[in-house]
Amino acid sequence: MGIVWTIIIGFVAGVIAKFIMPGSNEPAGFILTTILGIIGAFVATWLGQSLGWYAPGEGAGLIGAIVGAIIVLAVWAAISGRSRAV
Repeated sequence: MGIVWTIIIGFVAGVIAKFIMPGSNEPAGFILTTILGIIGAFVATWLGQSLGWYAPGEGAGLIGAIVGAIIVLAVWAAISGRSRAV
């Protein structure tokens, strides 16, 4: 159930992160934004467990997932910005 919950939270976090951090380099598609939000939720969960913020098996909350999604979107913007400039 923890993975399913992380996916649901990641979906919501991806949509919220897209509204917080709009821009031309971010993925415009709903599916890609959702996938990056889910990846952000998994990154936040992994990072939080590694730093001891979350217990093993405990996922990141909505705020942590949003922060993780914003980080993933920022990395995506940096990578896609460089690849377009070449």
